[in-house]
Amino acid sequence: MNFLAHLHIAHHCKSSLAGNLLGDFVKGDPSKHYNPELCAGIKLHRFVDSFTDTHEITLQCKRLFSNETRRYSPIALDVFWDHCLAQNWSKYHPQPLFNFCQNSHRTIQHEVEPHWSENFVFVHEKMSQGRWLESYQSMESIEVVLQRMALRRPKLAALAHCFKDLEEHYNSLQCHFESFYPIVLKNANQFNQLEIQKNNHES
Repeated sequence: MNFLAHLHIAHHCKSSLAGNLLGDFVKGDPSKHYNPELCAGIKLHRFVDSFTDTHEITLQCKRLFSNETRRYSPIALDVFWDHCLAQNWSKYHPQPLFNFCQNSHRTIQHEVEPHWSENFVFVHEKMSQGRWLESYQSMESIEVVLQRMALRRPKLAALAHCFKDLEEHYNSLQCHFESFYPIVLKNANQFNQLEIQKNNHES
């Protein structure tokens, strides 16, 4: 799952929006630098990434990619799942996508503190100003995202070629998302509730 999905999952689980976005920018033990609420969001983000990457549906989707691009398919799928969520947004959230994105960005901006990851602050500002999350409704935007990722990191150059696989298997992948996302939401919520119970018990 990518940025939009992580924000939606955070909202669904009543977890920290900022923490769930920070998950891509924080390594190691987050408790050294972030408060407990943010740490819980980071842990939820990590759980979702692990659960998604190892699930049988993801493994089935990876087999749809060519031999040349299969290695990079998890990254391409993360971006594509955001497209599927944006395309079918009204099924998963009562607010229009534009309102959800604006409110989420506003909430995060109010939380940002000077010691946070500079890269996160920079990317979030670009994300908000460029309305990245809303743009994921368009497959043209997904292609641009993959191309930019491939250009920024030479070892991911083949990622740009994953778009052809996404287009070729678009309908099948959409069906997989519709089956998979409710499972992700259910398991993310269960994980989050268990973490809350554990923290309450420890305190």
